[in-house]
Amino acid sequence: MHAWLCTHPTGAEALTWTEMPTPTPKAGEVLIGIHAASLNFPDLLIVQNKYQIKPPLPFVPGSEYAGVVQAVGEGVSHLRPGQGVACLTGTGGFATHAIAPAKLCIPLPEDFSHVDAAAFIMTYATSYHALIDRARLQAGETVLVLGAAGGVGTAAIQIAKAAGARVIAAASTDEKCDLCLQVGADAVINYASENLREAVKALSDGKGPDVVYDPVGGDLAEPAFRSIAWRGRYLVIGFASGPIPALPLNLPLLKGASIVGVFWGEFAKREPQANAAMMGELVRWYAQGKIKPVIDRTMPMSQLHGAYAHMASRAVKGKLVLVN
Repeated sequence: MHAWLCTHPTGAEALTWTEMPTPTPKAGEVLIGIHAASLNFPDLLIVQNKYQIKPPLPFVPGSEYAGVVQAVGEGVSHLRPGQGVACLTGTGGFATHAIAPAKLCIPLPEDFSHVDAAAFIMTYATSYHALIDRARLQAGETVLVLGAAGGVGTAAIQIAKAAGARVIAAASTDEKCDLCLQVGADAVINYASENLREAVKALSDGKGPDVVYDPVGGDLAEPAFRSIAWRGRYLVIGFASGPIPALPLNLPLLKGASIVGVFWGEFAKREPQANAAMMGELVRWYAQGKIKPVIDRTMPMSQLHGAYAHMASRAVKGKLVLVN
């Protein structure tokens, strides 16, 4: 097998395509032949030693991937060789093969494409957990999605629409706003050229959004929170812009609003049965055509350095997927 090996976490340019022995799965593990792996924001941080999880060196980056089971270890009964699976293991995906804990692999229906499957778990699980579980989104409510053209943003638009909500999507270019409309947003805001707070007010008849979905942070957080409706829920997803905002605590007081933390990875560990039920529902929604990952582009696995550069430029719309 071959894999992109990180021996020094100084950036993507330090990754090397390395030949390694193909491992044998131990008890509770499976060997997967990787067909596709998506590039997520944590994959950018982890090779720069900036992510909260710091795997021991050397490691193979690539948190999310899909492929076919080639061998199973002792005690694995729900997966079999030849079965398609999607996995999110944190590392290991930027390779031709990977060993994964069987419990972290989702069996795929035969018509679930590997490219879609590699771009599915992280964004849709995060967005479903945020909107349906944490925010308790109701049909007829209004959701403001920041960073709406990215992977989690496009997933959030689709999930909110599937739940019967009205979606205002905010992104940084007209091209990204057009994409948001294509995937179901009811209205869009280009926050690079428009005043976010004024635009939200106009598009919500002065009421403001019931839910704000924020994977961006930084300078957008305070004007978005000041726009929120009475009893609104502000979902803290992440900080793609870099700076972690500090909100004045009088704002939630004045609006009777809630600041709600969203940490899907910890939810999956602490509440595995609830997470499994959620993933089953998402797979059904995919089969029903309610959701479908937005793929910015696919690139050969050999072009991983170029893929990292494209993501770092913040030009990705939806998800970028590497294929073997």
